[in-house]
Amino acid sequence: MLNNIFLSNLLCIDIETAPAFPSVKKLNAEWKDLWEIKSARLRDEKETPDEHYFNHAAIYAEFGKVICITIGIFFRKDKKSNWKFRLKTFSGDDERIILEEFAALLKKHYSSDKYLFCGHNVREFDIPYLCRRMLALQIEIPSLMDIGGKKPYEVNWIDTMQLWRFGDYKHFTSLRLLAAVLGLPSPKTDMDGKDVGRVYWKENGLNRIIEYNRKDVITVAQMILRFKNLPLLSENEITFAD
Repeated sequence: MLNNIFLSNLLCIDIETAPAFPSVKKLNAEWKDLWEIKSARLRDEKETPDEHYFNHAAIYAEFGKVICITIGIFFRKDKKSNWKFRLKTFSGDDERIILEEFAALLKKHYSSDKYLFCGHNVREFDIPYLCRRMLALQIEIPSLMDIGGKKPYEVNWIDTMQLWRFGDYKHFTSLRLLAAVLGLPSPKTDMDGKDVGRVYWKENGLNRIIEYNRKDVITVAQMILRFKNLPLLSENEITFAD
């Protein structure tokens, strides 16, 4: 499977997002109204307005912000060597800096069309979210992410969730479940995606979020190796650029 995909051309990626503010009370009147309209379908009668905002705002690029991006690449010295995997993380409280540094990396090293983004649900969440936030902050979208005018079949991003669907568009599988099915260690340990906003705003736990984010990217890399029927990465074959 994926015999036409070269590992060295893949940019494995995962992002973490949080509500833009720690409370719905920080929104002005117009933005509160816009939030109510946007999130109405997610309303749970058991939630307070603040809980509703805190639990759901991060999934919308209009009301959330990017707090962590990790990108990973495969490399090896020669065809006889084992594959290795290097990760680089962009994180912090200033979303503009995160996005600008990430965009600069893509423009400098990965502007060629040969490179493909790779991630779990990357087509419907990670890349669209990054593009929307860049546009909102007036940051130039790197050419590798700009799909304006392209047909769906011209967007060659590798999505592990889509791969597992095998054409079944009704089938959703979480990263944790797919890892278990493929016999990989769970990327979810002391937290899950729903916990990111709380850990960020209430526990000042950005370092925990970074570790969580990196595990997701490593899991995606291992999944790709599984799909290609190649040996998995050992711990000493995984390095960090930062």
